Amino acid sequence: MRVDAHHHLWQPLRGDHDWMPEGHPILDRPYAPADLAPHLATRAIDRTVLVQAAATTHETEYMLGLADATDWIGGVVGWIDFEDADQRATLARLARHPKFLGVRPMIQDIPDDDWMLRADIAWGFEAVAALDLTFDALGFPRHLANFHTILTRHPMRCVIDHAMKPDIAGSAFDDWAAGMARLARDTTACVKLSGLVTEAAEDWNVEDLRPYAHHLFETFGPDRIMWGSDWPVCRLRAEYGVWLEAAEALTADLSPAERAAIFGGTAARFYRL
Repeated sequence: MRVDAHHHLWQPLRGDHDWMPEGHPILDRPYAPADLAPHLATRAIDRTVLVQAAATTHETEYMLGLADATDWIGGVVGWIDFEDADQRATLARLARHPKFLGVRPMIQDIPDDDWMLRADIAWGFEAVAALDLTFDALGFPRHLANFHTILTRHPMRCVIDHAMKPDIAGSAFDDWAAGMARLARDTTACVKLSGLVTEAAEDWNVEDLRPYAHHLFETFGPDRIMWGSDWPVCRLRAEYGVWLEAAEALTADLSPAERAAIFGGTAARFYRL
């Protein structure tokens, strides 16, 4: 089974995508299942994971509705307010939905880098673990040390989104590489081979991405890596098929079994698709 482990669908008129630049020709427009389906069919993608892009539970409910109506959406990674402990009941309710997989707080957009270490939000990590849900870790390299603290403190099923967004355009490798190696060594986290093109320069090529991908292969190994398109955000640098072809080029030297893990097996096992 081939899996796209990370994509979005949205309707900006819902009004809760605060990060989205108003009027942006690529981002500020609706994306529905019918827009993604041709890309999946052309490239033989069997299942997808739909990931939140707004910091509201309303969007989570919206995505679950899309998943209910769309066979190929294998599951939804949603959002709850970690600053409101009363939302544990909301999380437990969502967990009963057969396509609800877990949560992703939008840590990359929170001004306080130490937000995740606050005592008043620890209940959220504990609840994710207790309910056997997944946690998508969304951040930048500056968050690596704090994610190490959280993931060694809370035994969650975690996947690191977009390889923690290394600054590929700026050729910033060493600190990111050291932090990712530490997470690979000390935690059970998986990582998504996604989002690399949007961290690269506009005139990126596959060789710009190769050192970062190779480091993931060496530290996490294919059984802990899952490919994701990050569509439609990837369209800022590459269309769906262009990024998939780049990922296939980056993995060309791996064995068939290793490639099968990255392009489906790891995500199917981690998200229980």
